[in-house]
Amino acid sequence: MNKLGGTHQGYFLPYEGANNIAFPLFTFPSLTAHEAYRVKTTIGTECLDAFRYAEETKCILSYEKSFMRPVFE
Repeated sequence: MNKLGGTHQGYFLPYEGANNIAFPLFTFPSLTAHEAYRVKTTIGTECLDAFRYAEETKCILSYEKSFMRPVFE
């Protein structure tokens, strides 16, 4: 969420292959900014509502997180 300190780059779906996964991509100016974002998601009403919705509907089957960096800087 942009308003929480990260820049949302979009959702990415496989062009071919698995049809049950999606990759949301966010960028942050620093690891410290990402850590602040994670704290904000635990107290923000919109975030808590989204977490509750996902839990109730089971629309998220698994959650994995990866940290990446550009190949060329």
